[in-house]
Amino acid sequence: MAAFVDRVTVHVAAGNGGHGVSSVHREKYKPLGGPDGGNGGDGGDVVLEVDPSVHTLLDFHHRPHQKAGNGRPGEGSNRHGARGEDRVLRVPAGTVVSTPDGREMADLVGAGTRVVLARGGKGGLGNAALANARRKAPGFALLGEPGEAFDAVIELKSVADVGLVGFPSAGKSSLISAMSAARPKIADYPFTTLVPNLGVIRSGDVVYTMADVPGLIPGASTGKGLGLQFLRHVERCAVLVHVVDMATMEPGRDPETDIEALEHELAEYGGDELDLVGRLRIAVLNKIDVPDARELVDLVRGSLEKRGLAVYPVSAATGEGLSEFGYALAAAVDAHRASLPPMEAVRVTLTPRAVDDSGFTVERDPEDPDGFVVRGVRPERWVRQTDFNNDEAVGFLADRLNRLGVEEKLAKAGAHEGDAVTVGDVTFDWMPTLPAGTLTVEESAGLGGRGTDSRIDAPHRVRAEERLAAKRARRVPYELSESGWTDADIPADIPADDPSDDPVDDPAGAADDPT
Repeated sequence: MAAFVDRVTVHVAAGNGGHGVSSVHREKYKPLGGPDGGNGGDGGDVVLEVDPSVHTLLDFHHRPHQKAGNGRPGEGSNRHGARGEDRVLRVPAGTVVSTPDGREMADLVGAGTRVVLARGGKGGLGNAALANARRKAPGFALLGEPGEAFDAVIELKSVADVGLVGFPSAGKSSLISAMSAARPKIADYPFTTLVPNLGVIRSGDVVYTMADVPGLIPGASTGKGLGLQFLRHVERCAVLVHVVDMATMEPGRDPETDIEALEHELAEYGGDELDLVGRLRIAVLNKIDVPDARELVDLVRGSLEKRGLAVYPVSAATGEGLSEFGYALAAAVDAHRASLPPMEAVRVTLTPRAVDDSGFTVERDPEDPDGFVVRGVRPERWVRQTDFNNDEAVGFLADRLNRLGVEEKLAKAGAHEGDAVTVGDVTFDWMPTLPAGTLTVEESAGLGGRGTDSRIDAPHRVRAEERLAAKRARRVPYELSESGWTDADIPADIPADDPSDDPVDDPAGAADDPT
């Protein structure tokens, strides 16, 4: 049996992004080397590419799960993770990709045409990339995003200029074999052709392709026989040719009833959008090498011409009439190509974002009257990249959402403290924070903000006399200015130190001092 597959359902999964890493540089004589965590690599994409050497979707029938490579996680010493490997799927020309509910996603025509079907996840940032002037020692990193994953229906619609349609055993395979180098299977029983066959024909200066579509029977448009399975292959044909079996011995069949049945099935399948009946311009009266069939040609020619069909009596066995028939097809194909609009170069269209577009929306939760839902590319991505087991990472997320204006919009929408707010797949109780740019409680007390280390901020090494002065003044915690440790807060009732009593300046006194 011929191994031809023209419709498959494939589960595609792009690669996940690699996680960023939280790392601190450690080296001898450099105890405070700073953050050096690298970024994670992006996940690989699932890409469809038209390959002229591929003719069926058989590979996807046997391997319905296609996954791209994951991005590698970052490492210390500012080493970034590698990007995941793309998964390139080779498909024939004329492939249409759609969702299981019928929404078309891509239509691939032309060798080398590429489309990204599923995009890989973005890699997470390491703590080295998250460090800035106010957050010099981040103790967290961002997680990598998961790649896109879904089911896609891949369907093959043959790309041919001429389509041969007709009842089983009408001689369609014999015609394409006689006029081209194609060698389809030919036998004297119905439904010999189980797969569409393509042949390339040259008539004069015109080169065109011809498709041999499996036989159609009454009810094919509703799924009877093989019609519904292969009618999709006539959608792209510019000219349809009705091959009539003039030597059929089946009772109740004649050229008139065959054409009426065929036009009915094409109209039911294509409707007004495709207008397949309008492409049915030529009728080929095949097998005129049979004596009884030749006598029927003159009887049916007039009625077929009244239908607007050009009639060509031919014999695929002897080659009679094939040359005239080939030139007629070349003229019809040439006229169709001339009617097409000229090809234009693809224009790149840039659509700037609207001035009032904040990039996210805040809506009432339809399932919870007191809840709110935040939708937007950036907020949802930030939530996916947050490690909720790390308090500092959660605080960083809150700061980002605040700077984006999420809290402001929540307040305008009527949100109150403790209301449920959903961002992506995470629901949390809303706790309003300070406006962006204001000092936190820790910063106001001189303890530094989240992600900071006061030891890194020290402009120089603290001298012994400064430490002693701070101890005597009982200043806890110490405060640091740009010029060093200050004694601005020493109580007025504490007398100033006598330099002669300073154990640093008086080595002898230091020897007498038991401390």
